[in-house]
Amino acid sequence: MADAARKLDEVFHALADPARRSMVERLTRGPASVSELAEPLDMSLPGVVQHLKVLEASGLVTSIKEGRVRTCRIQPMVLNMAEQWINERRVAWQRRLDRLGDYLAETAEDTEEDDKS
Repeated sequence: MADAARKLDEVFHALADPARRSMVERLTRGPASVSELAEPLDMSLPGVVQHLKVLEASGLVTSIKEGRVRTCRIQPMVLNMAEQWINERRVAWQRRLDRLGDYLAETAEDTEEDDKS
């Protein structure tokens, strides 16, 4: 369990940076070279490589070097892990809000009945 929590921490840390989120967004459309990932970003190639190291350490991205080109790919299962965690919290909060809505509706009905009496 602690390993899963640590992995999730790494994923959210990796996604905390806008440049890394941009790279992940691009990779969801398919593999890309480091230079393709760097193109829309306003930073040096070494800066992009540093961000990619964080993404790779989290498991979100893998890369392979073919000749002189390093190609990066998204790892959807790791992204799904973060999505699952978020969805579990969303469902729990939705239940709480539904119960609150039911309570407020009952309270409003009781108030209306008391006002008619």
